[in-house]
Amino acid sequence: MTVFLALDLAGVAVFAATGALAASRKQLDIIGFIFLAAITGIGGGTFRDLILDVPVFWVAQPAYLLVCAGMAVLVFFTAHLVESRYRLLLWLDAVGLSAYAALGAWKGLDATGSPTVAIVMGMLTATFGGILRDLLAGEPSVLLRPEVYVTAALAGSAAFTLADLAAFPTLAAAIIAFAAAFVVRGGALKYGWSFKPYRSRPGRKPEDIP
Repeated sequence: MTVFLALDLAGVAVFAATGALAASRKQLDIIGFIFLAAITGIGGGTFRDLILDVPVFWVAQPAYLLVCAGMAVLVFFTAHLVESRYRLLLWLDAVGLSAYAALGAWKGLDATGSPTVAIVMGMLTATFGGILRDLLAGEPSVLLRPEVYVTAALAGSAAFTLADLAAFPTLAAAIIAFAAAFVVRGGALKYGWSFKPYRSRPGRKPEDIP
């Protein structure tokens, strides 16, 4: 198994688990669990492959759908054992985001050779599934939480791209990317790291405009 196949399977499985956890919070049936798990698990990668105009990964290898279904069934029977499912959802999301930031950047580089496209693909792959999950489940969007989220995906995909440009071995670049994304997102969850938010200010009166 290559490092990127491992990252792909890990990202799909972990994101699928977060989708199933969201379904458990909404008390859905097993079909709802599988649906949310699949949408979350394959959503980011599907969006990436469509943009890159390459074969969609789960169409070429339907086993990814079985991974999503398996995680959904597992969570369906075990979610009640978790004391804080939303907290677990956020931490699993951080793991999936970190894996997919590296994988998305690699696929972007492999398909186009462009560092800029690689970084964007890493960000999209890492965040789109979670956005879909929160939208469909009616959960507070991870994008609207005060701590950094997309920045973590940016850190991971940029770290992979820079490491690749510096001729690091692929495995080392992937490890560096995963660590960079997870440190940023994990630190944000644990310590509340965030950027200063925009504060509205009263506009000028028409008579004050020269």
